[in-house]
Amino acid sequence: MFSYLHIRVRAAARRIARDETGASALEYGLIAGLVAVVLVGALTLTGTSLTSLFDSIASELSDAASSSSSSSSS
Repeated sequence: MFSYLHIRVRAAARRIARDETGASALEYGLIAGLVAVVLVGALTLTGTSLTSLFDSIASELSDAASSSSSSSSS
């Protein structure tokens, strides 16, 4: 009884090990997950510098708009 079960389990394990269907989908999923982790890490590290960059751009645009409107009203 035990040897029959042992043989069946080994045969099933060999079939599963040889079966490559879905392997590429799994690999693409792992790659997508890795890319997501890298993007989150990169954006987290550069987040504060991007915030300060966009803040300075916004203030420059605001200054340019206010000086433009004051010179056009004169």
